[in-house]
Amino acid sequence: MAQTRAKIAELDPVWARIIQEAEDAVAEEPLLGGMIHYSILHHPSFERALAYRISLKLANGEMTEQILREICDEALSADPTIATDARADIMAVYDRDPACHRYLQPLLFFKGFQAVQAYRVAHWLWGQGRKDLAYFFQMRASEMFGVDIHPAAKIGKGIMIDHAHAIVIGETAVVGDNVSMLHSVTLGGTGKEEEDRHPKIGDGVLIGAGAKVLGNIKVGCCSRIAAGSVVLREVPPATTVAGVPAKIVGEAGCPQPSIEMNQMVGGS
Repeated sequence: MAQTRAKIAELDPVWARIIQEAEDAVAEEPLLGGMIHYSILHHPSFERALAYRISLKLANGEMTEQILREICDEALSADPTIATDARADIMAVYDRDPACHRYLQPLLFFKGFQAVQAYRVAHWLWGQGRKDLAYFFQMRASEMFGVDIHPAAKIGKGIMIDHAHAIVIGETAVVGDNVSMLHSVTLGGTGKEEEDRHPKIGDGVLIGAGAKVLGNIKVGCCSRIAAGSVVLREVPPATTVAGVPAKIVGEAGCPQPSIEMNQMVGGS
């Protein structure tokens, strides 16, 4: 057993840590033992546990957990980057959210993480031409998590959505790597045009609570959007914008706003 654990830790340190944290959680709170065994300890890999968790949350009377689990298993097997990006998302949440104390928490409890992983499967389905099934995943994620991400949107890795209530990300939106956003963020369009109509968010961007970024505009890498802002024009890299409509109010204040999570305008 010790040799097996050592091998898992060497090959997949994120999964090894989750297993250890799951065992500790069962010891601390035996009433959660059944849930944690079914969700974590019963599975041979992170991929299988992730597929189980997504399917459990999205199942309803129209689509059973077993069918959804088969779909998720298929997606994770066909595209290993889904699980690789999910690991990066877990690490991002742990690093940036002061309420996250274990890798286990996003997988079991955080709807922002779970919604992004449901999107990742839906995005794979969309790419396979299985659009109606992708729309089902979008619908159920919206109903369950209050997070509405179009399956055609392109989202990078290392994503942290804190609280994740009332998030909307449109069809032609692009979100780079290591982006952090808080609740009630909208990456939306400005009209009924059917072509490229949604924002392009660069790497390392921090988007504050309630911010709206509208239209086919670029938000430069490592910039900050203050809470409640309405962004209608391009944002240069490493700057802070605030207001309605948003205007540049200064530099970003730090090299990596999405990691520092410093949301104070004028602060450093």
